[in-house]
Amino acid sequence: MPPHTSRHLPFAPLTPPAPLIPLVLLHGHPFDHTMWTPQIETFSPARQVVAPDLRGYGRTPATPAVTRFSDFAADIETLLDESGIEAFVLAGLSMGGQIAMDCYGRFGERVRGLVLADTFPSADTPEAARVRGTTADRLLREGMRGYADEVLERMVAPYAEPRVKAHVHRMMTGTDPGSAAAALRARAQRPDYGDLLTKVTVPALVVVGADDTYTPVADAEAMHAALPDSTLRVIEGAAHLPNLERPAEFNEMLEEFLTQVG
Repeated sequence: MPPHTSRHLPFAPLTPPAPLIPLVLLHGHPFDHTMWTPQIETFSPARQVVAPDLRGYGRTPATPAVTRFSDFAADIETLLDESGIEAFVLAGLSMGGQIAMDCYGRFGERVRGLVLADTFPSADTPEAARVRGTTADRLLREGMRGYADEVLERMVAPYAEPRVKAHVHRMMTGTDPGSAAAALRARAQRPDYGDLLTKVTVPALVVVGADDTYTPVADAEAMHAALPDSTLRVIEGAAHLPNLERPAEFNEMLEEFLTQVG
């Protein structure tokens, strides 16, 4: 009988898949992190999602108030350092999009993808800065409710679902007037990010609601043209907050982008 022989197949240990890159979400004004609830619920089961309340908004203390727009970006950098997050996809909507641009200017080497939703890069004109100052004075004088009532159906389309309107109104009226006023004054003095966009070296996704009157489609088209590697997506049936008004469509576009970034 032939001697007993055995053959051991080479063993390849199972390698767990690489963790998905974290997603950082920056909310707009005058909102809080719950603006991103549909995205947190969709993406957090598979990847780390960081959706902070900006300084003076939501549960973040209002003091010291921001005096420069870059204070917001400095806060985000500190948060990421403390969380041990070195690389991430950065997404911002409206004021959050402008903060995302400021972040890219400060520590863009850590950004693997950039999502700019319903925002614009240019600095305020003198007239726009004056309006922000006047609005800041009004918020300090009257509080948030009258302002929230007045702008609600520009933030979301008049035909938005009642629960979406209620959520947006609740965020606005829950914001500290002093923090909102400080942010408006700082925002009025922010720099122009137009030249920065032409130097972005990572993939970018530009998203806008088709019925947005604060940052219309033309603004998104201009950003798309300035960015070296970008995709433009227009969401029908939405105004300034398409991530809340049309969350399924927004999430599908974001998922596609995240897959592209890897």
